[in-house]
Amino acid sequence: MFEKSLYALQKVEYAHNTYLLDSTEDPEFEKLAKKYGATHLNLANLPGAKAGKVNKALELTDEEFILILDPDHIAFPNFFSQTLGFFKDPKVGFVQVSQGYYNQYRSFIAKGAAEQTYTFYGPTQMGMYGYGSSVAIGANCTFRRKALESIGGHAVALAEDLVTSMRIHAAGWTSVYNPVIVNRGLVPEEFGSFAKQQLKWSRGVFEILFVELPKLIRKFTFWQKLSYSAIAFYYLTGTMTLFFILIPLLYFFTGTLPANMDFSEFLIKGSSFALIALIIYLYVQKFLVHTKSERGFHWRGMILKFSLWPVYFLGFVLSLLNHKIPYIPTAKKAVIGSVSPFIRPLIWYNILFVISVILVFIDRRYFVPESELLFSSTRTWGMLGFAFIVFIQSWAGIYAAWEAVNLSAENPWDSVDVDKISGELEKD
Repeated sequence: MFEKSLYALQKVEYAHNTYLLDSTEDPEFEKLAKKYGATHLNLANLPGAKAGKVNKALELTDEEFILILDPDHIAFPNFFSQTLGFFKDPKVGFVQVSQGYYNQYRSFIAKGAAEQTYTFYGPTQMGMYGYGSSVAIGANCTFRRKALESIGGHAVALAEDLVTSMRIHAAGWTSVYNPVIVNRGLVPEEFGSFAKQQLKWSRGVFEILFVELPKLIRKFTFWQKLSYSAIAFYYLTGTMTLFFILIPLLYFFTGTLPANMDFSEFLIKGSSFALIALIIYLYVQKFLVHTKSERGFHWRGMILKFSLWPVYFLGFVLSLLNHKIPYIPTAKKAVIGSVSPFIRPLIWYNILFVISVILVFIDRRYFVPESELLFSSTRTWGMLGFAFIVFIQSWAGIYAAWEAVNLSAENPWDSVDVDKISGELEKD
């Protein structure tokens, strides 16, 4: 992986210096750096994980612009031609480009994880750029040195790239988002690695909500406040999904209804909202970065978002308790042969659903008076319908997690031929 990344950087069409930040003290990395004309920096035993190494490297170097590239990302020859020109504006603090992936074909998880990024790197980042609140992504962002130095260096946090973006904007710098794919990397291939990545991100974003945002919000414009607040609240979807799951179960076991509304009325009004959401979903696809390959119904990404509600909820609870978790880099290769424990809540729900259906049948067959059956049948079937939707989505998540048991031990980098990567922009 490192070898192909370093080889690709040799072919980038702009004079530059490459630094390999190494904390392993493995002499092979020093040899590899020398082989491909890179400078090896031994940064072992530094605090601050990735950000700590970046900040130390800033002290040891003097280049005006810094591209931070994760080792799983291969830069295209034209990378700098799509980024450096924007720095002619002296107010620009960083330039972010889109991302593509080499391994999204590998599994359900890989495809779903990639699908979740399509809208973010398309209409979301474009819109945030329009409102002066682009988000820097730590895997492939180009920074102006003065911008990083003005905020005391790269932020040390679980969501270090988002915190860095916010601090740079709060310091008065602007940013640019260029929606082009000029490098490709890897996405998690199995549920366990993806869940750990999402736990790190959710815990980090909740830390922003509770700590970072209150400190910086007065320095933002109105649209920056709105944009960063929306991101900070995003992972509350886990808590909201939990409430959605509990509503039908609460009705089955206690008879409590969430609202006093006729079920047919709910369907009519709910369908209107669903239709509006669908129209918006289809419309914004015109802003996807690579519409030919990214357009469509991203059902895998939706299933993964639902299946990770326990992870997002855990991140919320850990934040409330101020419980720290370590910064763990996302696995660059699938961890195969076992099922992730993060899937257990989905299994527990499905067992509880089956028990609930049996109890509802027994109750209505033998204990509910016939006069009440007709009166309550609509809402009972409605609640069963909601619960069944969750049941199906949970099974899809369980399938995605179980896929790791039989996933082949393939290295997606083996199929990448750096010599065949052109300097042309990827087009539809």
